[in-house]
Amino acid sequence: MMKRWLVTGCAVVLAAVTLTAFAAPKKGAKKPAPKKIERLACVLGTEDRQARVAVEIIKGRIQSFAYYSKQKPRTCSVHLQRDEAYSKWTDEGRFTKVTTENGDFLFENRPKDVHFLFRDVDRMAYCGMEIGKINGSITVIRGKKECIVDHLMDAHEEP
Repeated sequence: MMKRWLVTGCAVVLAAVTLTAFAAPKKGAKKPAPKKIERLACVLGTEDRQARVAVEIIKGRIQSFAYYSKQKPRTCSVHLQRDEAYSKWTDEGRFTKVTTENGDFLFENRPKDVHFLFRDVDRMAYCGMEIGKINGSITVIRGKKECIVDHLMDAHEEP
């Protein structure tokens, strides 16, 4: 169920961005410069125990982020999008900080990869588990299908 939700959510985000990018300009209006869109995704693990992430970057700025992890019978799912009502995004150079009422996320857009850090993120909001926090990181490497995960899957363990 969560996997379908994540796939559907990512498809809606990608479709909205695609429609916005290719909308026909009005007569007499200057043609806007094309946006450089970069989409990265990775997965680590097996069908029963996995972590995956998808990110969309426009002109070097992270626009949206989706994270999904599963360790039967538990799943966690996070989807954050710039300019939505539920998060505050601030950029400083290659760093993006996203603050939510359920915890903070720090993204670093490096030349070879994008590193995502979860800091004291409420497990109930994203994993449906009563107690505990999600702390750790996941890195997607440009040109590779496999992620690097550090302590992020600990969120599936009992506190």
